[in-house]
Amino acid sequence: MKLGFLTACLPDNDLAEIARWAVEQGFEALEVAGWPSPDPRNHIRVDRFDEAECDRVGRIFAETGLTLSSIAYYENNLHPHQGDQVNAHLRRCVDAAAALGCPTVGTFVGRDPGLPVRDNLERAAGVFKPLVAYAEDHGVELVIENCPMKSWHPDGYPGNLAYSPELWEWMFALGLKLNYDPSHLIALGIDPVSAAMPYISEISHVQAKDTEILPAKINRFGFYGPISGEKGWYRFRVPGLGQIAWQQVIDALRDGGYDGVVSVEHEDPVWSGDPEKVRTGLGIAYGTLRHLVRG
Repeated sequence: MKLGFLTACLPDNDLAEIARWAVEQGFEALEVAGWPSPDPRNHIRVDRFDEAECDRVGRIFAETGLTLSSIAYYENNLHPHQGDQVNAHLRRCVDAAAALGCPTVGTFVGRDPGLPVRDNLERAAGVFKPLVAYAEDHGVELVIENCPMKSWHPDGYPGNLAYSPELWEWMFALGLKLNYDPSHLIALGIDPVSAAMPYISEISHVQAKDTEILPAKINRFGFYGPISGEKGWYRFRVPGLGQIAWQQVIDALRDGGYDGVVSVEHEDPVWSGDPEKVRTGLGIAYGTLRHLVRG
């Protein structure tokens, strides 16, 4: 396995700067943000990906020796009004990944919040079958992160229909793979090791993020969270500062045959606010995971 991180946490730095810093710190891979402009999370300019952009990105990885593990574009592919735009950009991400020899593109299933789950699943099958076929034709796998995306639903219900092992099995039947992030399972009361073990062969990418439970908050709001805009009863942390037993997670992945990249997804509010604090948070994650990932 190799240890990397998702570049979206450093939107004000260009890819060359991020890559140089990553090598200096000992990271071996990058999961590179590919949102469309003007979103600053566009370290690969997928929306204007031409020969010059392909050469620029390819040269960065060739010179640093880093692995490009995935192009990241986590948006709502079932959005009732913008879904077609999201699907089109996802195809452009696949084109870029194929040109760069990148094995995966990461995204969300999403949800139309105006429809019940069953109707969304039927609609998703029609949306994703051609997307999966397009990716396969280009030698790329579509990987879905298991984040609930509660902010996408007006009542805080899951906005990304990929949050549980039951839904993973539905995804796999469509040809989608899993970008496994244990932090979201902790927040749903699911044991991340037991949940992952039957499906390791379907995991094509791993994100490393931790979860800190806030007991006083859950005692006030309950499992479903607050009805106001107040923060809920857990928060994401960098690996090592939350509840996840990382040795057990990495051991389960290794025992199941996973030998890909473990990519730190930095969403820790304590170690955010400026690039230096973000880099410190990434350093904490590196210190937690480096010996476990490398074995």
